[in-house]
Amino acid sequence: MGEVANQRHAANPSATSIANASRTGQPFLAADVGGTHARIGLVIRNDDGARPVSVLHYHRYSCADWSSLTEMLQDFVAQLAGTPHAMAQQGIERCAIACAGYVLDDAIVNDNLPWNVSIREIRESLGIKRLDVINDFEALAFATQFVEAGEVRFIIENAQPASAGPVLVMGPGTGLGSAVLLPGHPHAQVLATEAGQISLAPGTEREIEILRVLARDRAYVSFEDALSGPGLRKVYRALCELRKSTPKLLTPAEITGAALAGSDAAAVETLEVFCGLLGSFVGDLVLLYGARGGAYLAGGILPQIHTFLLASTFKERFFNKGVMRAYLQQIPVRLIEHGQLGVIGAAGWFLDEGHGE
Repeated sequence: MGEVANQRHAANPSATSIANASRTGQPFLAADVGGTHARIGLVIRNDDGARPVSVLHYHRYSCADWSSLTEMLQDFVAQLAGTPHAMAQQGIERCAIACAGYVLDDAIVNDNLPWNVSIREIRESLGIKRLDVINDFEALAFATQFVEAGEVRFIIENAQPASAGPVLVMGPGTGLGSAVLLPGHPHAQVLATEAGQISLAPGTEREIEILRVLARDRAYVSFEDALSGPGLRKVYRALCELRKSTPKLLTPAEITGAALAGSDAAAVETLEVFCGLLGSFVGDLVLLYGARGGAYLAGGILPQIHTFLLASTFKERFFNKGVMRAYLQQIPVRLIEHGQLGVIGAAGWFLDEGHGE
């Protein structure tokens, strides 16, 4: 399961109390939790800048090194003792968590997380009075309102600026996440999606062969089964079988590393297939959501293969939509790195929700 639709969880249902707390300028926690990394920040409302919050303290964690999200949050709060924000340790009552998965009762459910997440445990262990959970790509989509020009790299750049309209955000990492920013007043809204679970649609004879291999041991093959870290492994092993060669590479990092180095033919073909499928899928989603405002690509894989992506069939597959080719040629596609954006997006969304209308 990848980054699926969000369900909001509020530890305290009173919107009035959070609005009042927001006006005091008290710092609060915001976290962006994926299957591989968790990014945690101490943030405070920012009424004067281009972004809704200022990040006072920030740390990125490797999820595999920790036994729970609660333990990471506890460590982060303990770190504050050695910073100018030590006093905040005693006054943190609010927390916004952007996380891959969805909320079911007390738990955040996602097969890609290395441990179970208990909302009650987090709230009680840190003394949190208000905790909201949203999807991680929903937070990223919200944060695209505050992305600056120097923070993006163009995959497809157009002479005309992007039109006002929905903005697609998607990306492969441990799973395949997707969300859409919908312009509106007084605030933009974000549509969380389960687009990664759409049926894999091959666009070449080779991709049809790969799909046949992948479908042998599962009743349903999604785009996430190819466009993700685990998906890279599946496609690589399928191609080794089709090439009648023995798989030598075990991890997504090894596969991408060998492909970039040109040291393994099956790895090179794997990354070529990956980029082609990605271009086709992003084009489909732009058409599906009418994303005239453009598309942002994120996730843990793409920044590492940026040069390979530019030289791949991504662009041609993105445009290859029949009569919609001219439409897609007006849509900019940009690459962003997670960094603090998920934290900023979760915090900004949290403040918007707390203030209401």
